[in-house]
Parts: sequence; C-alpha cells; structure tokens
Amino acid sequence: MKQIDRLRSLGLFDARVPRYTSYPTAPVFSPEVGAAHQVKTLAALNPDEPVSVYLHIPFCERLCWFCACRTQGTKTLSPVESYIGTLEQELALLKEILPEGLRMGRMHWGGGTPTILPPHLIHRLARAVRAIIPPTADHEFSVEIDPTMVDPDKIAALAEEGMNRASIGIQDFDPKVQEAIGRIQPFDITKACVENLRAAGIQSLNADLVYGLPHQNMARLDHTVSKVLELAPDRLAIFGYAHVPWVSKRQQLIDSDALPKEVERYELATLAAKRFMGAGFEAIGIDHFARSSDSLAEAARSGHLRRNFQGYTDDIYPTLIGLGASSISRLPACYIQNAPATAAYIQRIESGTLAGSRGHEMTEDDLLRARVIEMLMCDFCLNRPALRQMFGDTSNLVDPIIAQVATRYRDYVQLSENYLDISHAGRPLTRIIASWFDAYVPDGVKYSQAS
Repeated sequence: MKQIDRLRSLGLFDARVPRYTSYPTAPVFSPEVGAAHQVKTLAALNPDEPVSVYLHIPFCERLCWFCACRTQGTKTLSPVESYIGTLEQELALLKEILPEGLRMGRMHWGGGTPTILPPHLIHRLARAVRAIIPPTADHEFSVEIDPTMVDPDKIAALAEEGMNRASIGIQDFDPKVQEAIGRIQPFDITKACVENLRAAGIQSLNADLVYGLPHQNMARLDHTVSKVLELAPDRLAIFGYAHVPWVSKRQQLIDSDALPKEVERYELATLAAKRFMGAGFEAIGIDHFARSSDSLAEAARSGHLRRNFQGYTDDIYPTLIGLGASSISRLPACYIQNAPATAAYIQRIESGTLAGSRGHEMTEDDLLRARVIEMLMCDFCLNRPALRQMFGDTSNLVDPIIAQVATRYRDYVQLSENYLDISHAGRPLTRIIASWFDAYVPDGVKYSQAS
C-alpha cells in the first residue's frame, strides 16, 4: 500500500485535532478560573526564576482574510495609543502584585500587527514593561514584523529597545494567492525589510509561511520557497492553514472551493520540508526548521525543545505572563486568558482589576498528560524513564494508551521497554497520536485539519 493510502487509512486526511500549543487547549478553559487565580498565582511566583512575557497588540491596518487571530482594523493611531495607555495600567496593577526582584528572560510582541506602533510608542511601551519587570543580562526580545507596516525608523526604535530576534510574516509570495487571502505583500518590500533588519544588527530572523491557502499549488509554493531562501532566514516555520470560518468570520471571504484538498495539503507541506532541508535547515518538530547553529536546533538536539502559543521554542522559563487583550498566561499549575475582546479587556483594567476571564487549574493528571504530549510534539518520543522521574509511577495512565497507539500505528511507531518512538514516516500523524493522551473533548469544538 502506498504511503498516502496508509496515512489515509489511519485518518490523517479526515482528522481534526488540536495543534497542542498548550494542554489542555484553550476551548477547555473555564470562567471559574479568572482574575482572582491570576492575582494569587502571580503573587506567589519565585523571584529567583525569570519569566517570559507575551504582549498582544490586536490592531491591524488591514485584516488578512486567512487570519484567525484576535485582531481589529484601524485606520488611525488613536485607538492604538489609547490601548498602550491601558497596557501601562495593566503593568501598574502587576507592579502591586509581582514579587520584588522578578526578572524577565524573554519578551515577545505579537498580534495583530506590533509594527503598527510608531517609534515613540515602541519606546514608550518597551520602557514601561522594563520598568516593572527588568530584563536579565541574556534577555531575548522578539517581535512579529509585517514588512508592509515597518520602516527603518521603526526597526531602529525596536533595535534600540533591545529587539534581537524578528519574525517576518510572509505566508506566500504568489500574487494570486495573496489576492485570495487579502494580503498583498510584494517580494521587494519584504526583501527591503530583511535588509533593514540586518543593517540594524538583528542577528536572528524567522520567516513564517502557510500551506493549504487558496490557489496554492506545487509550482507556486516551490517558487515562494525559492524566494524565501533568497532572504537567508535563520529559522523557518510553515503552518497548515486552518479554515475555520465559524470562528473567524473574515475567512468567509475566502473561496473554500479554491483551497487545496487534503492530499494536496500533505504534498505541499512535504515539498516545502524537502526544499528547506535540502538548503541545509534541520527539521524541528512538525513544522519548524532552523540552521544547525541556531539555538532552536541546539534545543532540539539536546532535548530542551518546548512548545508554547507561538509554536516551537527554546524558551526555558516555565512561567509566561500574557499582557493585553486575549493573551494567555502560563502560570505554575494554571493557564489564564485575559478577556478576548479588546473592549472587555480595557473595561476590566480600567476598573482596577486584572483582565483574566477564563482559565484552567492543572491537576497532576493534566501535568502528566501535558508533558507526554509535549514530548511527542517536540521529540517524537515518549520517554517513560523521564516521566517516572518527574511524576513517579505513571504506568496506570500511560501504559494502556501506549499499547493502543503501538497497535493502531504499528507501521509508524516503535515500542521498546522505555520508549515509544514515532518514525520519520509517521511524523505527519504526530498530532493524532498525541490526541490519544488528551482527556478533554469539549462539546461542539472543531479543531483544524491534521494534514
């Protein structure tokens, strides 16, 4: 039986499963875990352990149709500047809660479009964060960059504030594909952005692509990959487009008949992976690639690769503090999400309380399953001795599921006394295999395609 036929028989082209950037996933979160838990957990942080900070800027001058992020359009800076004021209020609230001496090892600005901020707001926001959570000596500051919404002055401001890693959104360079997703981004503008970043001393550059977009085919994606390689990024990510118009209404503008079918999606992802690895990149997890000298590749080789809401990371800090509308904090033994709607977030902060609106308290069972899923997603290997070292005897929960997985996917996994390994050919099934260890199936939730 051909590889594609075998994968089809195991449900790859029909399954809809989480991407597992967290466990449990956000649809499991409950309003019973909110701002009160947020305050209690933040106050109890160990000041000797640095934290990561994620800051969400939900504004865009254009709303790309393919995007399912929490964003809103604006043609003026007025709501943006007002929002920065609310973030400063949130930081002031945190100052009263966080233990003295806490430091920040990582900071990431996402969106939306962080580069919608003009230089004076970039300086204002970065300095406001540092005033509350000072950075460590080896602090990493990364920002998501829209090449059509950035210029040398903005890049200079970000570099001055310590940005040392940039992530450029590309998606696809083909004009027909760009038109179909509402994101016109010529190659020359993107190239100029890269040149400006390099000239500003930004040493680490990531490029994000998407497969499964309308009108995308092998020739068009192959051309896009060639253009991306001309930019010489240090890291790459190629995500499968999740067509979820019931979640993101703007996706209704996309012609679903123009989307590649399931097997085509698989072939597109395979093409990109082969091209990237042929160009000297190492495969990282299910959808990332990095130069061998990059810290992400080093983390994968050493077993320190982790997964969070931005995808794969070498971030070693267990606590992530989310700031802004819809951002999610990963705190000791719980997740908490700020109010998703910008207006609701602003209302909560202006009332003098933190904005946590829903979350999940982790049980011991949750922590074990989360680590199992992260092992599979990051290392393609379930390491039973490592689990026993962390959680004690895990055989009652883990072993029965391992036995079922080993039987169901016998052509794609290898089971030994201490390990369950997913073979290279079986890696497209990783999210499905991970889902066997997921104890939550929320009613009415539709996840993205596994292929």
